[in-house]
Amino acid sequence: MSTTPDVVITREPTGNVTAEGGDELAFTLLKRAGFVIETAPFSFWYRLPWDMGEKRENQMASHAARMLTVVGYRVELDPGLDVTRITTPTDPLGTRVYGQQILSLTDQLNGAETYAGAADLVEHVVAPDDGVLVRLGEFFEAAAVQANVADTDAGWDLSHLCEDAAATLISLAEDVRGAGHQMRALGSPRKQGWQEGVASYYATAPRPHTGAAPGAEEPAATPPTAPRPGRSR
Repeated sequence: MSTTPDVVITREPTGNVTAEGGDELAFTLLKRAGFVIETAPFSFWYRLPWDMGEKRENQMASHAARMLTVVGYRVELDPGLDVTRITTPTDPLGTRVYGQQILSLTDQLNGAETYAGAADLVEHVVAPDDGVLVRLGEFFEAAAVQANVADTDAGWDLSHLCEDAAATLISLAEDVRGAGHQMRALGSPRKQGWQEGVASYYATAPRPHTGAAPGAEEPAATPPTAPRPGRSR
């Protein structure tokens, strides 16, 4: 299958953002994304209007690339124009796009506010049919086949290494396939009803202080005073 791009969107040394290639539908989408046509005696191309500022130009170029890609065109977008590209200190141009997608998934997991939301993200990795781990296992299986085709000692060694990696990933995928369900089952902390809260309060509230020493016995009642002898008449 050809990997030659249908449309190339780039920033020229002059600063102009141009688009070349494609057919009538691609031209329609480019115009809808804000590009204008430029013509020469034997060629034509599209460019963004001048004096828009780089930030706005990058946004419009990225939008055009997404539109074309959704329709099915193969688009080569200048990395400097791609506002969706994630960069890191070790990958300043954002060329490791698949690793960056996992990084984005990790960032979303770190920011998940509910176990249900976290579980949805975990499923992207552990799903038994289309999860990242299963697909990585298939990737290393394919790499093993490619290495084996070399029919050399080095190729066979690399093939065995990739086969071991594939087996490890597939086994790991099997071990954690239920992690998403387990994450979802954690739920949120149970909220206490007001009736239960009142009952808990009275069960644990301190008793009123009476001033009597703990364990002190109640004083005995004072016996009635005997009548004094009186004078008889």
